[in-house]
Amino acid sequence: MNEDIIIALPSLIHRIGSETAKQAKAMALQYECELKRVRRSRNWRVTGDAIKVQTYAAQLKAHQMISHKLNKQGDGEFHYLIKKIETALLGHADKLETLEAKLIRLITQTPNITLAQLVLLTQCTEAEARVARFEAESW
Repeated sequence: MNEDIIIALPSLIHRIGSETAKQAKAMALQYECELKRVRRSRNWRVTGDAIKVQTYAAQLKAHQMISHKLNKQGDGEFHYLIKKIETALLGHADKLETLEAKLIRLITQTPNITLAQLVLLTQCTEAEARVARFEAESW
């Protein structure tokens, strides 16, 4: 659940341009993500925690909307990058949810779930599972 995800971005420079790629790379660092080339190829990739990558994509989208209003451009400079990240994040939906939210969701979906099953499913500690059960019951 805490593993970084890797999103492949083939031919990034050819699609968005060198200056835009440099700008996107700098923005990625702000969100603790890494946008870099794969060895010496023309392919690039984004690496980072799923939630941080999602936040990075949202910031790219916000930046694109602002620049679109100012410059009246067509598709937008980050359109390809945003589309690839959002498509890849669909496959990592389980990593986009915090541990606490996942525990509470599992408890509300199946009220008879045991602490051992919660620990097994979410890789959490027994204490975290107990706290989540208490919070779910207090709702």
